[in-house]
Amino acid sequence: MNKKESRLRRARKTRARIAEMKTVRLTVFRSNLHIYAQVISADGGKVLATASTVEADVKSQVSNGGNVGAAQVVGKLIAERAKAAGVETVAFDRAGFQYHGRVKALAEAAREGGLKF
Repeated sequence: MNKKESRLRRARKTRARIAEMKTVRLTVFRSNLHIYAQVISADGGKVLATASTVEADVKSQVSNGGNVGAAQVVGKLIAERAKAAGVETVAFDRAGFQYHGRVKALAEAAREGGLKF
């Protein structure tokens, strides 16, 4: 089992628990260059809000999309967009990534932005 398969196995467990709760989830994906966040509906069939370092307005704010500062900007932006879509409470899906560094920075910024999880 390689690194990616291990991460996806951990992610599958988390997503199964969130699906049982039938709640909206905030999912995070990070690559070496960028970080992405999506708010997905409770049934898993619709993306309610999205934010990433690939977007032009975020790129203008940060010099590097793969660092903690960029993750904080994306966290605040996803919180704003989720609240605009009428979402206040979410379940945090870290997609098998360790809750550390960029993933943690995004989560804390989203909490500061007003999301509850």
